[in-house]
Amino acid sequence: MSKINQNIKKQILVIGYSKDNCTEKAYDLAYKVGKIIGTKDAILITGGLEGVMEAASKGSKEMGGLVVGISPYKEKTLANRYCDVVISTGIGKARDFINAYTADSVIIIGGGAGTLTEATAAYLAGKKIIAIKGSGGVADSISDTYLDERKKIKIIGVDTPQIAVEEAII
Repeated sequence: MSKINQNIKKQILVIGYSKDNCTEKAYDLAYKVGKIIGTKDAILITGGLEGVMEAASKGSKEMGGLVVGISPYKEKTLANRYCDVVISTGIGKARDFINAYTADSVIIIGGGAGTLTEATAAYLAGKKIIAIKGSGGVADSISDTYLDERKKIKIIGVDTPQIAVEEAII
């Protein structure tokens, strides 16, 4: 058996509203989260598209962070312009499981059913999940709860982008 690579940087997945449902508040929170991640020795992972994904990517990119977009599409040109690396899966929403398994931790900002799918994949994988309270949608619905009776992982509800990133990096 080979040794575990201790040099791998933390990989933080940011999930939430897509472009169609993204509120101004959620976009702003995601941008701030991205900026903070961009100042850390961590890699931002998103679904590579617009809305919360784009906002976080933009913030991280502006701070010199590395941004990876794991897209549901086969064309890498459909990813947002702030992605440094685009992984074009071509498998649609099934890519949510790749996103969850790639991440060390997940930050939820708002979100709908797609976000809940990603959060559930992360929950099943035993990943740390942080939800920003007051960002709307799924984040507000599942903050400080468990997703099922097994109580595998409690969703950590936080009030600010700073605390969300601090929790994600621990």
